[in-house]
Amino acid sequence: MRRVMVRYRVKADRVAEHEALIRAVFDELATTSPAGIRYGAWKLPDGLSFVHVAFVEAESNPLNAIAAFAAFTEKIKERCDEPPTTVDLASVGMYGF
Repeated sequence: MRRVMVRYRVKADRVAEHEALIRAVFDELATTSPAGIRYGAWKLPDGLSFVHVAFVEAESNPLNAIAAFAAFTEKIKERCDEPPTTVDLASVGMYGF
């Protein structure tokens, strides 16, 4: 299983657009219910920074088959002041994941 965290900061004038794109991803996930992934996105208290965490159990990442995820990632660098940084997570312990 691959576990990743992605963190970045968007431009203040792009937050509403960005959040709409994130919601579209979750709407499509709710509709398609792909197997092999657990995924979450959070906005940090500064209102501009976001963290996404994905646990991918499938051989290929199911997000790559989601049209809304393609739209979300397509121009993400244009929306960001601080570009996305991906970190692989090593489990020390988990409960409920």
